[in-house]
Amino acid sequence: MTRRHIVFLSALIALAVFAAAVFLYQRHTLQAAALQASEQAGAMVRPHSPVIGPVNAPVTIVEFFDPACEACKAFHPRVKQILAAFPRETRLVIRYTPFHREASVEAVKILEAARAQGKFGTTLEALLDGQRAWAGQGANASARVLSIAQSAGLDLDLARKHVAAGSAEALLAQDVLDLKAIGVRATPTFFVNGKPLASTDPDLLYDMVKNEVERVRK
Repeated sequence: MTRRHIVFLSALIALAVFAAAVFLYQRHTLQAAALQASEQAGAMVRPHSPVIGPVNAPVTIVEFFDPACEACKAFHPRVKQILAAFPRETRLVIRYTPFHREASVEAVKILEAARAQGKFGTTLEALLDGQRAWAGQGANASARVLSIAQSAGLDLDLARKHVAAGSAEALLAQDVLDLKAIGVRATPTFFVNGKPLASTDPDLLYDMVKNEVERVRK
């Protein structure tokens, strides 16, 4: 065996060892996430959480979601496609995850004001579509968020009164406590009937939901 062959074989073995280590680490991380989610099942869904889809659907997709998160925006159309594929069996529960701080908080306040007016879905779509205009504005995001929400049909006077009442802050405080208890560290983070999504892969999310739907249909 030549020196070149020995070097190549050594590199191949090292690559195999590295791949095995990555696989084991990912499996351990997923198992730990599943265990933590199971232990914190009561913190996964709260009565105050926004729900898209049938309230009593047998398959629950929980998304830890930040309206200022670019990845959440990119993922959202695929989530809608999954809900549309299984309209009777699935529901999406949104848990607010304000990792972008002030801008996220301002957006959540307006989303909750919109929910009170029955305009949550249209306002959410509008804020995601116009995300670049407000997401990097910190505490100054409020005016731009309000302007976008108004274009989606929000009554600004009612919205300002809702924000002033402070109900969104209490809701956000509970969501932050829950995401810490569950161990959420990035957005979007998904759980399907309590099982964590292994990676931010829309195809994997679809497969998880499909498997759960087929299970409950039996």
